[in-house]
This record gives sequence, structure tokens and C-alpha cells, in this order.
Amino acid sequence: MTLQIDSSNYFLSLFKSLVKLFIIPHKWKFQLSQINLKLKLLKLALTPRYTETSIDLFGKIFKLVDSASFLWTYYEIFDSEIYNFNSKTNNPLIIDCGANIGLSILYLKRLYPGSRIIAFEPDLNVFNTLEENIKNFNISDIELNRKAVWKSEGFLEFTSEGSDAGRLSEEQSDLKKYQVPTVRLSDYLKQPVDFLKIDIEGAETEVLKDCQSELVNVKNIFVEYHSFADKPQSLDVLINILSKAGFRIYVQTLCQSPQPLHTIDVLNGMDMQLNIFGLRES
Repeated sequence: MTLQIDSSNYFLSLFKSLVKLFIIPHKWKFQLSQINLKLKLLKLALTPRYTETSIDLFGKIFKLVDSASFLWTYYEIFDSEIYNFNSKTNNPLIIDCGANIGLSILYLKRLYPGSRIIAFEPDLNVFNTLEENIKNFNISDIELNRKAVWKSEGFLEFTSEGSDAGRLSEEQSDLKKYQVPTVRLSDYLKQPVDFLKIDIEGAETEVLKDCQSELVNVKNIFVEYHSFADKPQSLDVLINILSKAGFRIYVQTLCQSPQPLHTIDVLNGMDMQLNIFGLRES
């Protein structure tokens, strides 16, 4: 789910970088690069949603399908570094469920250049952009799958939102729908996995139910939990699965109502979104 991006945040960030340019002169090259990047991000913040465009990122062209989803995802991944994890090896195995346009892959490959990544993204247009970005950045040891992870193999109806909120769905809506192939995530967890990322817009609990016995092979896990306003919540089930699998759990709240006992705010059909981290204790 994409949170709303306020362009004023980028003006403030740009101003801070300009100040640092003068108070930390010995890092002027780095500060200038940050100013340049924030000017590009500011331009994107002013770009209408669902407009296909591109940005010069780390010296290469990175394509995107929606400005707001890119900016929020960039903030989470590169500024907050929510996918940062410790590995005892330089070539960890990473499974990325919901790779979108590839920012997560780009970050993880910069974190561990020798990593091997298996990625899944079912949205046709988003997947084509993902493929192009991986090619532009010449990233190797990547297996890209235009499939949705699920609890069984087959085909399911997929609702395409146009950016990062596409999902497996049986709901009636005016959004574009089509059939996508599905795979069982559990089939990929029969080997040691250093980092498992699950961001699949509401299918996370059903998928984790199906692969409970294989989670013992996963060292680090990230799950984006989605609570839909018109459906029963499954947070207790998800937490119980991770806890029984031996993970110590940490939670970050991303989307919530400031006064939930009075008014529930709903965005893209969701009334809450959480980042859930599972870490195996030594």
C-alpha cells in the first residue's frame, strides 16, 4: 500500500542538505550528490500518479510506473533501510515475494553483491518494468518469476491497481483484472534461506499457513501485514505462525488511524498496515 507523499518533505530535506554543504565542507562531494538526488525526488513528487517515467539512480536509468509508490518505497528501502539484515555469508540466498519494479532487489544487491535472489512479481506491466530495470543495472544471479506466491500451484484472478497495490482478489471492482499463475512458496523454502521478504498485499497469512513447517529454514523474515477494512483480521494467526517458527518479532506501524476508537481511516481498502520483522536469536 502506498502512503501519501507530501512534496514539502522533499523541500525540507533539500534545505537540510544545503545547510550541511556549508557546515560540513569536507564532505561537499557527498552533499552535492545528495542535493542532486533530492532535486530528482522532488521532481517526482510533483509528477502525477500512474505516469510512467524514469529517474537517474546511482548513475543508471531506473524506470517506474507510479511516482508516489516509488517515493514511498525508496524512503522505506534506501532511507530507512528496512531490508537491512546480517548474514554470515557474502552470498546469501534471498527470496523476494512482491518485487514490484525492483527497488528491493537493487538495495539487496548493493548490500550483498554476491547474493542470489529469487523474485516474484505477478503484475504484468510492473513485471515488464522490473525486468527492464534489472537489465539496465546489469544485475546477475537473479531469477525473476512473473507469478504470484500462494498456497497452491495454478491460476488465480489478479487485480492490477497500476502501481504497488495489485493483489490476488475475488472482489468486484472497476480495476483491471486478469489471471496470473501461482506457485507454492513452501516449495522454495526446502533449503536454507538467509532473508525472506513477503509483501503480497493481503495474501501473506494464507501463504505463511501453508509453509509453516518450512520456516525453520529461514534465518530472517520480513512480512508486510495488510488489514482490510471489510474482512476479518488475521494478525494473531500470522504472529502465532512466526512465533512458533522460532522468530523473535518486531513490529513497525505504517498506516494507522490516529483515533481508531473514533474514526477509522481507510486507504486502498485497508485500515492498517504493519511491517513485521522476524529474527532468529543466536
